[in-house]
Amino acid sequence: MSDERGAKSANIFDVARLAGVSHQTVSRVLNDLPNVRPATRARVEQAMAQLRYSPSPAARALVTKRTRTIGLVTPGTADFGPTSIAMHFNVAARVERYSVDSVTAPDTDAASIRSVVEGLLRQRVDAIVLVVTDLGVLEVVRGLDLGVPMVAAAATQRRHPQLVSIDQYRGARAAVRHLVELGHRRILHIAGPPRNPDAIERIRGWRDELAARQLAVAEPPHGDWTAASGAEIGRTLDVARGDAVFAGNDHMAIGLLSALRARGLQVPEDVAVVGFDDVPEAAYLSPPLTTVRQDFRALGELMMQKVLLAVEEPDGLTEDTPLPTHLIVRESSRR
Repeated sequence: MSDERGAKSANIFDVARLAGVSHQTVSRVLNDLPNVRPATRARVEQAMAQLRYSPSPAARALVTKRTRTIGLVTPGTADFGPTSIAMHFNVAARVERYSVDSVTAPDTDAASIRSVVEGLLRQRVDAIVLVVTDLGVLEVVRGLDLGVPMVAAAATQRRHPQLVSIDQYRGARAAVRHLVELGHRRILHIAGPPRNPDAIERIRGWRDELAARQLAVAEPPHGDWTAASGAEIGRTLDVARGDAVFAGNDHMAIGLLSALRARGLQVPEDVAVVGFDDVPEAAYLSPPLTTVRQDFRALGELMMQKVLLAVEEPDGLTEDTPLPTHLIVRESSRR
């Protein structure tokens, strides 16, 4: 019991006394500052472990002017992409010993978004991170005087030091190129929401690849990323035997497969289908779905690296090249 009482009351001076160093040296070790000899650092860390010393987050924030907390703004949706990005960002933050306060921005109303961001700033977060599914959110936040670094996951044509992304454009071109190489000359597209940056870039890639092949472009219908919207569009889609469909994501492709089956069209014998995302169930559909895989883990890690750079070396921020995608060919698009 006496050990437990000692552990609870231990402070930085107790650690310094046990390690045989000054309390300033203990502070440097706590805050991972340079100019501490490895042997000294090890001695301090051993003393902290022996005393079960854990510094107060509030006290550390007063010294470093940082809380080691990041505010994460996510969309009010359970879509696979944004959810995966948020999950992997949280993992990457924990590895770097940062905590994450996550909030959702349910819409693009400027007042709502401002309220969400200001709530995070009142928690004295070190940075704001956005997972952008509507260009309006990015526009609103850019117009705010944050006072802390901001990093956003958003696919756009423009490069910016504060943006990270996966290359939706080249992923879409790869999907269409695959269908062209299979011999298809009419390749339709089921697009995502009109203001979604990923959907915009996938449309652009689809259009440009068809144009490069001198193939006709039909105005794409827009779904909402759900299987239900893919099925609804698929019931009336002007598709015939020999055509192909590039769906904006895997869930809309799943709905499309169901609608085509109900219409008596077989995949891939009559119509080839390609999706985007490589959701876990894509390989187990009937037929297994050809899709474009995104590396959400790499994106989460890249976002965290960008945050660290913005917080610790703001002058070192550079524009990033979007992360590549990978075409995964399965039975829904074979010869």
